[in-house]
Order: sequence, then structure tokens, then C-alpha cells
Amino acid sequence: MAKKRSGGGLTGTQQAAKFLGVSVLAGAVLAGIALPAAGALGLAAKGTVEGFDEIPANLKTPPLSQRTTILNADGGRIATVYSRDRTVVPLEKISPYMQKAIVAIEDSRFYEHGAIDLKGVLRAINRNAQSGGVAQGASTLTQQYVKNVFVEEAGDDPDKVAQATQQTIGRKVRELKYAIQVEEELGKKKILENYLNITFFGQQAYGIESASQRYFSKHAKDLDVEEAAMLAGIVQSPSRYDPVNDAQEAVKRRNVVLQRMADLKDISQAEADRAKASPLKLKVSKPKNGCITAASGAGFFCDYVKQVFLSDPVFGKTREDRAKIWNQGGLTIRTTLSSQAQEAAQQSLKDHVNQDDKVAAAVTMVEPGTGKILAMGQSKPYGFGEHETTINYSVNKKQGGSNFGFPVGSTFKPFLAAAAIEQGRPPTQVYSAPYEMPYPASIPTCSGSPWVNDGGYKLENENETEVGPYALKEAMEKSVNTYFVQMIQDIGLCPVVDITDKLGVVQGNGTKLPVSPSALTLGSTGISPLTMATAYATFANRGTYCTPTAIQAIKTADGKRLDVPKSECSKAMTERTADTINELLRGVVDSGTGQQAGLSGRDNAGKTGTTDERKNAWFVGYTPNLSGAVWVGSASQQVSMEQITIGGVYHDKVFGGRVPGPIWKDAMTGALDGLPAGQFVRVNIPDAQKDPKDKGRDRRRPGGDNKPGDDGDIFPDITFPPDLIGGGTHRGQGGNGGGGR
Repeated sequence: MAKKRSGGGLTGTQQAAKFLGVSVLAGAVLAGIALPAAGALGLAAKGTVEGFDEIPANLKTPPLSQRTTILNADGGRIATVYSRDRTVVPLEKISPYMQKAIVAIEDSRFYEHGAIDLKGVLRAINRNAQSGGVAQGASTLTQQYVKNVFVEEAGDDPDKVAQATQQTIGRKVRELKYAIQVEEELGKKKILENYLNITFFGQQAYGIESASQRYFSKHAKDLDVEEAAMLAGIVQSPSRYDPVNDAQEAVKRRNVVLQRMADLKDISQAEADRAKASPLKLKVSKPKNGCITAASGAGFFCDYVKQVFLSDPVFGKTREDRAKIWNQGGLTIRTTLSSQAQEAAQQSLKDHVNQDDKVAAAVTMVEPGTGKILAMGQSKPYGFGEHETTINYSVNKKQGGSNFGFPVGSTFKPFLAAAAIEQGRPPTQVYSAPYEMPYPASIPTCSGSPWVNDGGYKLENENETEVGPYALKEAMEKSVNTYFVQMIQDIGLCPVVDITDKLGVVQGNGTKLPVSPSALTLGSTGISPLTMATAYATFANRGTYCTPTAIQAIKTADGKRLDVPKSECSKAMTERTADTINELLRGVVDSGTGQQAGLSGRDNAGKTGTTDERKNAWFVGYTPNLSGAVWVGSASQQVSMEQITIGGVYHDKVFGGRVPGPIWKDAMTGALDGLPAGQFVRVNIPDAQKDPKDKGRDRRRPGGDNKPGDDGDIFPDITFPPDLIGGGTHRGQGGNGGGGR
């Protein structure tokens, strides 16, 4: 009977002997020696493990987590993302030196024994008894592989990882049972291949290919003998033998491996001596993981792709299912992003807005007819440093965007105009559009309960020279507030609700637009640039709305293709209505508030927008084959863009046509360079007959530059109640509201 210490426990040597004795027992089982039932020997005692025969025979090996590569539409790499940096390679693509080195140092009798090395166990018991502690283990490569499978299956769950690595007899016996199965089913070469692909080599590198790239910037097949020996030496203790942080320890360990290879005749002593004398020759490459490393400022698009994957049921029934696939990785995701459009967007942002400006800008481009997102960028880079952010200003909160989107101002007016035309109002519709007027006493809604102006609220145009009557064309070019409020009084709120629903227009938090004249006329509600660009693409696509899409194809590590979400297209309005809106918005860039945004040599249309106190400025426009939205403002909605410097240029007042407009123009010009121009279907909209009393008064305002406020700073002397403009929860983050022109 083993002697006990005064404290009642076994000595360290006795504990080690008992521990390894179980492995001897299991080895005997493997050898086919008849032994009493496991339970009779105490294996099933409380705190150890169930009977050996009761352990499930099939080891479930989860697919190894690998890198996921996100590509643009042209096949260029946007970013590499992974939970574990691993690239699985077959044994023939691993240097023979590496194969010999890992066997030499971890399990030199690997090709001679089965799942357990009885000779190694006895040797370890003897060494441990001599040293008075646990100086040498006896796990074979097969057993180590099984343990790594358990660790891999545990993922990032700390409790599961602890269970997979706990030093207990129970775990060792389970490992052995599965090791027996693995030896029978896989064979030595496959076990070695799997081991080298699953093992952790430190520095975030899992598997030999990633380790080779991390430390030497080369493929695993190209490792020489000293490089292979260094990597093999790391496995025992990745932190202790880390060559990046302790080169001296790494060299000592490498040389131990080299000598072991020489002793086993894997290499000659002369080769070992030469290799020992060589320096480490590290050529370390930094880990390049995540959207923060994305090229061409596409970090926000990269993150959007991830959010789409995690939220779309096409990739799995539950978010947990989808997250498991994402974390497993090994995917190649080809996206819709155009390298030309993305680079043009980022260059335009760089030219017009500085990273450290008080305000930020976002650009989103969508292809009409397909819903493909071609560009998504912003002036503050993706990151965690000063003047950086991980909030994607282009998308809704659910996809990583701002809490509520940003008030869009007069860029909303085309939706109202489309609703009116769908209701049968002609594009020559005239309203009196006085300089100042009270809001209508009531306006019909879909519910049957009208919106009521119970506070006697009024509104006015930008300046006193804006006095009707106006027809729709001129009212759109000048963005006349009173005209559009009279229009919504005429048709009611319900037609606008109907058409914005068909256009996918929701608030940035994903909820429906509030049913109020300010929200459905003057754009007081927070909406994302992606939503606006996609809705305007419907006009370019002659009335057919297509949901935005970012992913074209996904291939797994084994070449299987996954289903991806498709753009869903539906009719939102008649072709005639869309063509009419195109004609109206052509006027905005030809002779209205958006002249500075107008493109040369191709049909284009768009609308400016600026909100209360100039906290947001927009330009949303399109050509027949590209739609783009530009937002400029403060994410916190705390900056009034008056007497402000943006991109090194001083602005007394920021207009939708003056800052966002030029950004849009340059981005679209670059994105469309070399592409066919395309043409809108023209609609003849007669100019309104002017009243003789208007003779001599130029009611047009080239570029909007000579009009204070241009498309913005509405109602400077009026404060509206929250229910009129949708309330604080319907605006940008912490903002003071929308409205505006």
C-alpha cells in the first residue's frame, strides 16, 4: 500500500505514478489483455470517470475554425476575419522537416505504437519517480490531437476550455478511448496532418500554415530544418518559447529539437550543428484580422457583411447557429463592393472632409435594378482611436449604425411628389405656396383619425421673396416648404405612408416613419444613407424597388456553396411616375439647389436637404445606373454647421448643395468613369405660366448660392412640439430634430 504523508495525501511522485498507472491500464485494454471490469478497478469511482466501456465510441470532430476571406466584386481582398487564424493544408504541403521535427520532440515512437505508448509510459513513470515530481508526460501525438479536438470544440467558452484541459484521470481515460478510435480510423499520416493543422503555435497562429506565415512569412511547405525545429519546439509551451518575446529561450528549445532529430537519425549531426549555429531568421508578419484591416476604407462595409450574415435566416435558423458558422470560418465571401466605386467614394471624402473635423461624412452607392451595394465609406476611419469610430453612419442600428439614423430634410420631398403623382396629381400642379402659412387644421391619415394641428403651428419659406403660386417643377427646384405642405394637405398622409413602405423607407432604428406632416414632408425623421440611396435607386429603375444586398456568393473551405440572400424587387410606382420624378430632379441639378452636384456628360438627378440648425446636410442623387447618398453632420447631432471649417474650407452656412453635393459629384464621377452613360426616359413638363406681376423678378436661384440657407435652416424663428416633428426618439443620436429643406 502506498505510504501517505502526515497530511493524509499521496506524495507528488505517488500521485504521478497513480495518474500514469491508469494509462498503463488503458494501454493494456488496447493490447487486448483481459482485465476485470473497469468499475471493479475503481475507474467509475466518484470524481473520476464512468466505466471505460460506457464512454461513447465515436469522437465528434468539429470542422477546424479557419480564416474567412471577404472579397470585393472584382475578386480583390477586402479583409480577412477569423476567430482563430488557421489555414488547413494537406500533409504534402507541409515541409518534411516539420513532420520529422514534431514527431521527434513530441512522440518519437509515433510510427511504432498504437494510441498509447506503453514504453513511453513506463519511461515517464521512472523519470518522474527519480525527479520527485512530474517531469515527463506520456501522451502520444494521437492523444494530444484528441485533446486539441476537445479544445477546438470548446471554442471561446472558458468553462468548456477548462473541462477540455483539466488534469484528471477521467479526462485522460476519455482521451485514450477516442485515441483508440482515431488510430483505427485515420492512420498515422492523417493523424499527423490533423495534429499539425489543429495545434496552437502562439502569436494567434493555429496550425502549421498560419504559424509559418506568422513567424517566417512563408508557406509551411517551404520551412527549412531550423525553422521547422523552432516551430516544433513552441508547441510544448507557446508562451515560454515565443521567439518574438524571448528569442534566447526559443533558440535553446529549437536546439533541443535539432539534437533530438539528430539522435533519431532524421538529420545528420553535422546538419544539426550547422542549424544550431544559425540565427532564428524571423520574418514576423503581424496578425491581420478583422474589418479594421480592410482595404480602401471598406471597414464599415466589411462589418456590414458580418452583420448581414449574423442576422439573415438564410445562413441559419437562429443567431447562435449563424454565429457558429461565422466563427468556424473558412469561408470565401464574394461581395458586391466595386473597387472603383469604393476608391472613388473614399477619395472624394478625403478631398472634402478631414478626419479630425467637427463633423463627419458618409457616402453610400447602390446599383439600380439589382440592389447591389457598390460603395460604403465615411470620413472617420473604422477603428478605436481618436477621430475613428466603429459606428457605421450609412446603415440602420441593427446593422451597426447610429441609434436613429439622421434627419434627411428636403431629400424626402420626392417621395411626397411621387405619392401625389400616383394619386393623379399632374406634374404641373400649382399651389399658392405663400411665404408663410399655418399648418393645415387637420390632415387625413390611414387610420381614419386625422392629424390635427391643435397648437396653431405655422411654417414659412426660406425668405420673403419665395411667394407662389408655384408649379411642382419650380417648387422642387427651389424646395419650397409651403408648396409641399399644401400638397400633403391635398392628398393626405396615407398615400405617402404607402409609397415609403414600398420604397423600404424606415427610421434608422428600424421602425416605421411617424405619421405627421413634418416627418412625411420635411424629412424631420432619422433615416440612414443606405435607405435613402436604395429608395432613390427606385426612381432610376423606373419605379421598381430592389432591396439592398451585399453578398453575391459564399464558398466554404471544402468548396461547398452556401445559399445567400437575394435582392427582392417589387413595383413601388408606375414607370410614368418614376420618369416624372426623374425629370423633376433633373431640374434640381440643372438649375436648382443642386447645381454644384450636377454631373457632366450623363443624365443625372438629385435632391438637396438641410435640417434644423444645419445639423445635417444631404445630397441624394442618381444616374440611370448608379444611386448615391451623401450625409454630412455630427453623429451626436450637437454641431450646428454655421461658421464652420470642413476639409480646410470655411463655410458661413452649410447647404445640402454646397458640401454634400460636391462630395457626391466627385464620388459619382470616379465611380462611373469608363461606364456607359445611360439615359432617362424623358417626360415633358411644361413650365408654369408666370403671373404678369412677376415680370422682372428672377425667381430662379442658380446653384442656390445667393439664397441664405439654400435648402436648409428652415423655420428659424419657430419651435415645433415633439409630436409635430416626430419627437427626439425619431432623430439622429441625441439630435435636436429634423424638418428643414
